[in-house]
Amino acid sequence: MVLISPPLSLYIHIPWCVQKCPYCDFNSHALKQDIDEPAYVAALLNDLNDDIDRFTIDRPLHSIFIGGGTPSLFSPNAIGSILDGVGQRLHIGSDTEITLEANPGTVEADKFKGFASAGVNRLSIGVQSFASDKLIKLGRIHDSGQAIRAAEMAHHAGIRSFNLDLMHGLENQNVGHALDDLRQAIALNPQHLSWYQLTIEPNTAFYSKPPTLPVDETLWEIQEQGFELLKSAGYQQYEISAFSKGEQFQSQHNLNYWQNGDYLGIGCGAHGKITDISGQTIHRTVKVKHPKGYLQKDRQALDHWHQVAQAERPFEYMMNRLRLFKPFTLLDYQQATGLGEDSIKEPLQQATTKGLLLKEGDQYRVTEQGHRYLNDLLALFL
Repeated sequence: MVLISPPLSLYIHIPWCVQKCPYCDFNSHALKQDIDEPAYVAALLNDLNDDIDRFTIDRPLHSIFIGGGTPSLFSPNAIGSILDGVGQRLHIGSDTEITLEANPGTVEADKFKGFASAGVNRLSIGVQSFASDKLIKLGRIHDSGQAIRAAEMAHHAGIRSFNLDLMHGLENQNVGHALDDLRQAIALNPQHLSWYQLTIEPNTAFYSKPPTLPVDETLWEIQEQGFELLKSAGYQQYEISAFSKGEQFQSQHNLNYWQNGDYLGIGCGAHGKITDISGQTIHRTVKVKHPKGYLQKDRQALDHWHQVAQAERPFEYMMNRLRLFKPFTLLDYQQATGLGEDSIKEPLQQATTKGLLLKEGDQYRVTEQGHRYLNDLLALFL
């Protein structure tokens, strides 16, 4: 079986934040001085040039995602310069989804129209909670009023759609508090909601000093009642933590990740994945992590890259694909990995026997039990 060339996305990482949140394990750095925007824009475009040359890229962009950190700390002019530079190097179509992550602090929210003029057509606003005590515990710099105002401004910013990021399973949170948060988010009528459980990750402040989180029974009840609430409000769940008001508002960028598409990653610590169908290889790249090193003019942005071994491809495919509610076929798997069905025949059989996957004709679908015990399902493909 041969690999096919999947859609190509672009991830752009802007690493600075006002302060580091205690739950965050992303590559972000608290802002200690003014950002030299022109220098970082130039470094990003040089990084992109190198990737285009390295992998002989001549494919249109399916989506662009500007993440962080807090990308909305950048000025609309700087975001416009980045997107203009990308457009000079790769084709951006009228239907290319261009997302920018934003903090709902008042200053950043005032920039939304400027970001839209720069080319951004989708915002992802990091609300996390509408409860003041929870926002303080999470280290967020905004309050609930600013979050509400940011969502209202997003409706009038001239963009296609926006997402609200919301957490549940927070410290000392009960079912009622979690559902109140969710109701407030729904009332703001975003086209997309990312609703996910707080997890404690290594190398975070919460890891060294863990908060008191709800017990498992409470977490399950929050999820079950929350899913019903979202469904009744017209949100369709298409991934474990992603909900949209119709297929047209699903996150095209994240879908490309989950469906094992390709993506260039530029910026501090950004990761990329590129399929070379001529060589039947899959490459992964990682860029220099710290801004100081990334901005050194005599240093390449690439930190390291490697080919994905064939033995790793089944788990890589399933780790992404099984998050989705949409079924997959063996042909999907073969075209994404270049491997035959024998490479996953046994774990597929085990998963269906255990009730974690359901086979319908030539399609495999994750069952409710499979989503609930996703780690157990994934372990079968290791």
